Amino acid sequence: MNESPAVNVLLVDDEAAFLETLSKRLARRGLKVETACDGAAALEALGHCQALDVVILDVKMPGLSGLEVLQRIKAARPLLEVVLLTGHATLEGAVDGMRLGAFDYLMKPCEMDDLLAKIFEAKARKDEQERKIGAAEALCREQQP
Repeated sequence: MNESPAVNVLLVDDEAAFLETLSKRLARRGLKVETACDGAAALEALGHCQALDVVILDVKMPGLSGLEVLQRIKAARPLLEVVLLTGHATLEGAVDGMRLGAFDYLMKPCEMDDLLAKIFEAKARKDEQERKIGAAEALCREQQP
């Protein structure tokens, strides 16, 4: 992981201490981290952070829930990958999140290595989807008279 490509992450959690600690831990590992303390702030950040690769999203938050934010993220930026992170996981919540387009679902507290692995897997999936779309667009341009 020493030569990992830069990854731009939006970290969303309503627990300020957790948000600050996890943000610092990810930044120390070379990730570029933006933070948001609730769903509304996450959606605002989404509007001004065009280079995002992965969103780490708490499921249980006051106001907009993580699942509501997930739906809005996927509607606005379908290729942006979202990893749900919660201390209140249920099988139903995991299934709902995956059905709504989440990349994966992790329980708090999770091991840093597990979270980093999910972030890098999600980034790789986003990059591959963008590559395929670019190749398809190039093929379409070539076939135009």
